[in-house]
Amino acid sequence: MGVLTAYFRAPGTEAVRRVLERTEGGSPLGGRQPAFDGVESKGLDPSVVLGQLIAAIRQVPWDVHLVAETTVWPTGPAPGPESPGGEDDPWATGPWVTEIDAATRDALAEVREADIPAVAATWAQAEELYGAAAEDVQPVVEELVGLAGRAREAGDRLYCWACL
Repeated sequence: MGVLTAYFRAPGTEAVRRVLERTEGGSPLGGRQPAFDGVESKGLDPSVVLGQLIAAIRQVPWDVHLVAETTVWPTGPAPGPESPGGEDDPWATGPWVTEIDAATRDALAEVREADIPAVAATWAQAEELYGAAAEDVQPVVEELVGLAGRAREAGDRLYCWACL
């Protein structure tokens, strides 16, 4: 079972929650008219895989704390360790949406077009990308860089929607 992810930009958490309530947690990029500008991906989680991209951009070793994120969906308190979870527990079943920190958005937005091939080549070496070639991941880098640039220009935040 893979994790579906979508990165999108929005003006704020309340706008994201309104869309998720209306779509019952469905992807904000789904349907004929997506609710937000974004990029669909598979398995591109913020902490590890996106973190590997940020490490490649900043030319630093990857660390789980490179990308800071705040959960915005589901709403309400997370269940405690004694909670049984189960199929009715949105914290266990998803979907989940996190707000990505502005420093990550800005790191992506600042990548120059001429640097994208080198960033993609470095990112492709990440173990989590299973030996992908630079030309395989370069379009994703281009899309994320473009999305982050549009988000920064508009004063929007970046979000990640994830679902099993």
